[in-house]
Amino acid sequence: MSDLAIFGGTPIRQRGFSPWPQYRQADVDRIVEVVHSRRWGGFPVPSRLAGEFGRRFAELHNANYSLCLTNGTIAIVAALQAAGLQFGDEVIVPAYTWDGTATAVLFAGGIPVFADIDPDTYCLDVKSVQAAITPRTRAIIPVHLAMRFADMEGLCRLAREHRLLLIEDCAHAHGGKYRGIGAGSMGDIGCFSFQESKLMTGGEGGIVITSSLEYYEALQTLVNCGRASLTDVFGRKLLGSNYRMTELQAALLIGQLDMWPEMVEKRTRNAALLTQKLAAIPGIRTLPPQPDISRETLYCYVFQYRPGAEEPAPARDLFVAALEKEGIPCDGRFYEPVYRSDLFYANPQNCPQLAWQREIPVDYSSCQCPVSERAAYQEAVWLPQFLLIGDEQDVEDVAHAVAKVMENRQALASADPGLAGLKALGRAQRARRERQKNY
Repeated sequence: MSDLAIFGGTPIRQRGFSPWPQYRQADVDRIVEVVHSRRWGGFPVPSRLAGEFGRRFAELHNANYSLCLTNGTIAIVAALQAAGLQFGDEVIVPAYTWDGTATAVLFAGGIPVFADIDPDTYCLDVKSVQAAITPRTRAIIPVHLAMRFADMEGLCRLAREHRLLLIEDCAHAHGGKYRGIGAGSMGDIGCFSFQESKLMTGGEGGIVITSSLEYYEALQTLVNCGRASLTDVFGRKLLGSNYRMTELQAALLIGQLDMWPEMVEKRTRNAALLTQKLAAIPGIRTLPPQPDISRETLYCYVFQYRPGAEEPAPARDLFVAALEKEGIPCDGRFYEPVYRSDLFYANPQNCPQLAWQREIPVDYSSCQCPVSERAAYQEAVWLPQFLLIGDEQDVEDVAHAVAKVMENRQALASADPGLAGLKALGRAQRARRERQKNY
C-alpha cells in the first residue's frame, strides 16, 4: 500500500507556510493615522495617500501617469472607456484567464473574442490573436499570467498593423519588467488588481497606468463621477461613476510597495530553486525560461503535469488532490476557459451587443481553444506565491511532496477518482472560486 497521505499516510508538510498578506507595524501606524485624520474616502482625486502610492507605482513601471480605483475589473472597464471603445466593438482576450478580463469588456459595451494561449507561457498566442482579428476588432487585452509575460513584441506589431488598442491586464505582474520595460507600459494602458491574493494588496483595489495624457484625463473623469480632470487639456465630457479608492486601502498599499523589493527577491530566489528541483522529477515539466523577462514577477508558480503515456497515471485533478493532502496548497482548476466558466453568463438578453447589427448573435458555446482546455483540465498545477516567501525548507518540502506523489503515481492511478473531490464540475468550480477569491 502506498504511503501517500491521501491514503492515510503521513503528509510531507505538517505545518503552515508564511501567512499572506504580509504587513509591518508601520502599516498599522499609517492606518491609525488615517483613521484619526477622519479623511477615509478617496475624494478629492487623487487623495493624499492614493496620489503618493500612484506616483511611486507608475515610476516603478515606467509610466507617466497612474490612477487608483476600486478593483482590477473596473480598471479594465475604465481603460476601455477612456480609450474610446464603442458599443459592439470586438476585443480579443485570452481564453485562459480570470472571467473578469472578459466580463470587463462586456461591461464596457464590447464583445470579448477568445484566442488561445501559448503552451509554454499560458499567455496569448500571437497567431491565434491574428486569426481572430475582424473588421470589428478594436483592441487586444493580453494577460501576463502567473509567472510569464505575453509576447509583447508580436502583439505590439499586430496592434500597429491593424491600428488596435493594446490594454495590458497586469493583475499578476506587479513590478515585473519585459525587455527592460515595466508591466503595463508596453501597450496603451496597463491595469492592475490589488485584491487580497495579489502580489501587492489593499484587500481590494486596482490601478491604471498610462503615458498618454489624453487617456489619463479621461480616466480621472470616469473614476470621479464625471468631474473634469485636473489638467483638462483635452476637455472630453464623459459619463463617470464613483470608482475611487479609499485612503485606508492606499495606506496599506504604501506598505506593500515598501516591502516589494524584499518580497520579489525571495520569490525569485526560491522559484529558481524550485524549478531546479522539479525539473529532475519524471512526469513534471517546468515552464521554459522566458529570456525577455528582465525583472521577474511571480503571482503563482505554475508547472505542468505530464506523466508518460506508457504507464498508468492518475488524472491531473487526482494528482493535485494528493499533493494537497501532503500539506502543499495547490490548484489544478485555478482557471478554466472563460467560455466554459459557470460565472460567464453572457447572452444576447443580458448583453445586447452580442446581437447588435449581426444576423447571427455571438454564441460562446461554439468556442474551442484546445491549448487552454488542456491547461485547465489536464496539465496545469498552480502553487500560491506565499509558498515562495519563506525559507529553503519550504521549497524542499514542496519538491519532496511532488516527487512523493509522482513516485506513487501507479497506486494513485488505481484509486477512486472521487478522491479528487470533483464529482460535479459546477460544484468544483464554485469551490475553487471561493478559494481563489477573484479580482
